Amino acid sequence: MEPGTSTVLSGGSEPSGSDVSRLKPNVVGLLGVVFMAVATAAPITAMTGNVPFMMSSGSGIGTPAAFLIAMVVLAIFSVGFTTMSKHITATGAFYGFISFGLGRTAGLAAGLLATFAYMVFEPSLIGIFSYFAHTTVLDQLGTDVPWWVFAILMLAINALGTWFGIAVAERLLIGLLVTEVTVLAIMAVSVLFHGGGPDGITLEPVNPVNAFSGAASAGLGLFFAFWSWVGFESTAMYGEESKDPKRIIPRATMIAVLGVGVFYVFVSWMAISGSGKDKALEYAGSANPMDVFFAPTESYVGHWAVTTMQWLMISGSLACGMAFHNCAARYLYALGREGVIPGLKNTVGRTHPKHGSPHIAGLAQTGVAAVLVLAFALAGKDPYTGLYTLLAVLGTMAILVVQAVTSFAVMNYFRHNHPESRHWFKTFLAPLIGGVAMLGVVLLLVTNMDTAAGTEAGSLILKATPWLVAAVAAAGLGYATYLKKTDPDRYALLGRTVLEETHER
Repeated sequence: MEPGTSTVLSGGSEPSGSDVSRLKPNVVGLLGVVFMAVATAAPITAMTGNVPFMMSSGSGIGTPAAFLIAMVVLAIFSVGFTTMSKHITATGAFYGFISFGLGRTAGLAAGLLATFAYMVFEPSLIGIFSYFAHTTVLDQLGTDVPWWVFAILMLAINALGTWFGIAVAERLLIGLLVTEVTVLAIMAVSVLFHGGGPDGITLEPVNPVNAFSGAASAGLGLFFAFWSWVGFESTAMYGEESKDPKRIIPRATMIAVLGVGVFYVFVSWMAISGSGKDKALEYAGSANPMDVFFAPTESYVGHWAVTTMQWLMISGSLACGMAFHNCAARYLYALGREGVIPGLKNTVGRTHPKHGSPHIAGLAQTGVAAVLVLAFALAGKDPYTGLYTLLAVLGTMAILVVQAVTSFAVMNYFRHNHPESRHWFKTFLAPLIGGVAMLGVVLLLVTNMDTAAGTEAGSLILKATPWLVAAVAAAGLGYATYLKKTDPDRYALLGRTVLEETHER
């Protein structure tokens, strides 16, 4: 690992040892961090959007088992991730972890990749939000509102949420998430209490063997299972704003991974059980695949719950997009405050004087998202099959690469630092398994990319996805190498801004 000291943020409002601006401290607790992370997973979108496709084109009746496998792998990955978060607390999260573990050059490449991923995730979610809003308003209110009107609305909500700080975003997300989780849970519990449908409650859907026995591609099913968790790692980027990061961030990460996992397994299992496996598979491959959830909800709860679920699909995607907007803003802010590029320190690297929020970074992210949404709209792309799917595949590939590299960074970091925390499983075997597994998921994505993209399989954007990811990483490596030779002082700051109470010693 490269030697060097860290730029340290003080526990108060003013930075120590530098003029680095910091986010407002002590404003979010354990529950808030958990909800911010879970919001990026968007449970209702993951269930209604991913499960039918997984059943028809991936892991078949073993779809709940695919979620179970993904949960175990992500929990193992999180062991090393959370161990390192006890020593490194920085808004840059992966950027900081990899900088300390594998050096500043690798850190900047990973930081740019993570920033890129979160920046495209927001317009991706704007696409599915706009699609859900357009179709629901048309079906239930009979009003044909253009999808781009809803896109503008979501851009404005996200920008305002970041401007007024994490506490405001936290309250909005808690309200949105509680309702979407509740309606799915009501359906699942109702099916359980009724003893299921024609097949009863069988263990077949949760048998791990059946995750690989689908009629189509088990690899595709597993990829979508991992995709359903994207964003859980965002817990680490709220460390500087949390009340006790050394305790809260590790707990929040494991709660998000295991809590979301148990929920996914249970809800998808009960949705299949409610209709019976044959009928559920028929729904998944039909013209109305969301009947996988709508049909058992109608039968066991009532039509009101189906109507409610349709509206909550809108709010759930809004919550997810809002969470990703916050992630992107914080990564932009983390890169900006270190002056990676001259001029950023006094713009995106500054915080709001009153709210302590990365307000300029948030506006910059809104601008990027608006440009991408406009470009897709002018190109005549569908908000769901085009905007949502293509950008989701692009962002997911980038963030999975960063997650894999983070695992290896954890291993190397503890090989050189903190012997008191060094452990054969926590700091070696767990991150090794997690890193290899993440690379495996990237391979699943590459080999199943055309199928995952559906009607956009021939899109130029899809074909360019691996090359775009490689280009962003190469740009980070190249620029860091340039800084190392031409501006050592600026290079020394890369990924090294951490919180004083938990900074690397």
